[in-house]
Amino acid sequence: MSRIELYNSPVKIKNGIPEPTGHDDTDGREKTISYRILGSHQRKEKKDGRFHIGFDALISHDITYVGIIQTARASGMTSFPLPYVLTNCHNSLCAVGGTINEDDHVFGLSAAKKYGGIYVPANLAVIHQYAREKLASCGGMILGSDSHTRYGCYGTLGVGEGGGELAKQLLENTWDIDRPEVVLVWIDGTVPHGVGPHDVALALVGATFKEGFVKNRILEFAGPGITDLSMDFRIGIDVMTTETSCLSSVWITDEKVKEYYENIGRSSAYKKLEIEEDTYYDRMVTIHLDEMESMIALPFHPSNVYTIHELQNNAEKIFRDTEDQCNKQLNGKAVLDLRKNIDKNGKIHCDQGVIVGCSGGMYENLSVAADILRDRSIGNGDFNLSVYPSSAPINRAIVRDRITADLIDSGAVIKPCFCGPCFGAGDTPANNTLSIRHATRNFPNREGSRPGDGQIAGVALMDARSIAATAANGGVLTAATDVAYEVTPKEYVYNDTIYEKRVYNGFGKPDPNAELVYGPNIADWPVMPKLEKDLLVQFCADIRDDVTTTDELIPSGETSSYRSNPIKLSDFALSRRVPEYVELSKKVRSIEEKRESGQPDYELLEVLNSFDAKVDHTSVGSAVFAFKPGDGSAREQAASCQKVLGGFANVCYEFATKRYRSNCINWGIVPFTIDKGSTVLPEQGDWLFVPNIREGLLNGQETFTGFLYHDGCKTEITLHCADLTPEERLILTEGCLINYYAAGYGKD
Repeated sequence: MSRIELYNSPVKIKNGIPEPTGHDDTDGREKTISYRILGSHQRKEKKDGRFHIGFDALISHDITYVGIIQTARASGMTSFPLPYVLTNCHNSLCAVGGTINEDDHVFGLSAAKKYGGIYVPANLAVIHQYAREKLASCGGMILGSDSHTRYGCYGTLGVGEGGGELAKQLLENTWDIDRPEVVLVWIDGTVPHGVGPHDVALALVGATFKEGFVKNRILEFAGPGITDLSMDFRIGIDVMTTETSCLSSVWITDEKVKEYYENIGRSSAYKKLEIEEDTYYDRMVTIHLDEMESMIALPFHPSNVYTIHELQNNAEKIFRDTEDQCNKQLNGKAVLDLRKNIDKNGKIHCDQGVIVGCSGGMYENLSVAADILRDRSIGNGDFNLSVYPSSAPINRAIVRDRITADLIDSGAVIKPCFCGPCFGAGDTPANNTLSIRHATRNFPNREGSRPGDGQIAGVALMDARSIAATAANGGVLTAATDVAYEVTPKEYVYNDTIYEKRVYNGFGKPDPNAELVYGPNIADWPVMPKLEKDLLVQFCADIRDDVTTTDELIPSGETSSYRSNPIKLSDFALSRRVPEYVELSKKVRSIEEKRESGQPDYELLEVLNSFDAKVDHTSVGSAVFAFKPGDGSAREQAASCQKVLGGFANVCYEFATKRYRSNCINWGIVPFTIDKGSTVLPEQGDWLFVPNIREGLLNGQETFTGFLYHDGCKTEITLHCADLTPEERLILTEGCLINYYAAGYGKD
């Protein structure tokens, strides 16, 4: 088994290596690369002990940038005050909704002209590869509206957040965080032949995710094993740190990083980052590279990992256990059958292979895949293989170096720079087939799966090397460590001529007279109500899964084309997990509309009378209860759709990620938590009344007494709303971030 060790105690750097230390040392934490970078980006000095960060650059793709620009514009933005890159890599191949995808792209270009932005046309680059090539710098910070905003191996702290946080930066406000713990990731050993970056990344995710070992912490990579790792190998690990639920990541930098920046023509972006003597880390992870094996992550999470050998030797049991776990999660809406892929000889047959995006489509991955497939065939059976380079410069290089020819000759299909297969908008597998992918995620409501319609994809994550080995074996699952092949030495030569010809770079040159170009699907945000004295919400969703992903809160894939229309998009909210949620929420919204018009209905009066509450002083909305919501994507629509439907609260044991909790706050959804083990849990249809919530939030109150109302019976429930900044409390009471700015807050 791939060996990764977790050390749940502090360490200090002594004589260049980590040693246990018996006490906390906040001064020593200031020595970390992470804190040095954060400190250099501190924009507002406040006596609250937090970081208030201004980023060097922003980046978004075409299912997020329209909403962000609309939010910032409605809040008073007149130009982009820092470089803001708009890439087009998510909706570039979707055929849903008529003209609306290209309408979004036209809007994006018009916004870049009006506000002074950088616009990357469709099929030129996936969002994160463009950032690596054009924005990253040693000691820099980049904020992206995509959860895989990770550029740590280039010396950059990358952070993925919802659109509200980017809107704040566009309005020259700050990203505010508590001072995070930092985890040392110590790498030693040498990578065995056949092992790739996804193998190491999946082993890291498997070791850390389930117990939250690095949740909301920064990972800092160092150690002697880094020296021999190529830059493509490093970023292949780094981009997957998102799946550990960490806050961000950064690596030491060395000669290979320097050579990388020289190769892409930005040598001035390099500086040496190294760990200093007496640097303090809150805990440590050790990756032993020489003990890494070819890995596979089975449905429905990147942490559900096995070695490929482990799976091959015990396929029946592992597949059965995976099916049991997954089918329980699907609640009978679809049935996953993996065991049908085991033949009578015990071999596992895969139906599809995909190498794609910010994790898979790198030059080195494609080059080694071509080495494995050279003079071999993927066959003319059920198995097919698609390859998506992650940028036009990489695409150009693999054509020049005959990598493309070798892949095509094997039977693979080369496709444009596109993220679609990662979220279900390209190479969607057939129902109940097994797709192996060098991609980032394999959640149940992803890659085209529609469990509510009985459709499910069995997606497993693997490294490009083992995908190529499997393809060369006609789709029979094969570890690259079991295949004889030689790596053909190649030098990646970067050429960005196409960027010079096609990318619109308007930073610093806004044109206030330029008109925004609106297609018929692009809509403004609806008016969001403020929070009244008291709050009454009805639970329209009650989810008891261990974790609820953002793909379940707002599906990917078929919704992508509606991300610029908040009204239409909201009709998809929770549609794959709680299909009745939208209609129930609309019913509650109509109750609130009647209240606001001075004609409250009988049901509302009955509930309010039971609490002696005043109609005029009580906000009425919907709520979601889930054990642990928000794992996965940074997409703000997971929260904004709830708000558009009248949502006012989430109640949970804990939030899976900071970014989802921040999204809720920025959209005026109160982020309540309850104690684990509580015997009082909301059910769908229950009302929750929270008296004096507005005053409590404004006064810094962190615990509230609420009352559940069910069939005329009232039950007390303790609600927590901790760790809110004064700004966040104002955002909640004003109703959302747009209202906050409209009221004159947030402006120096």
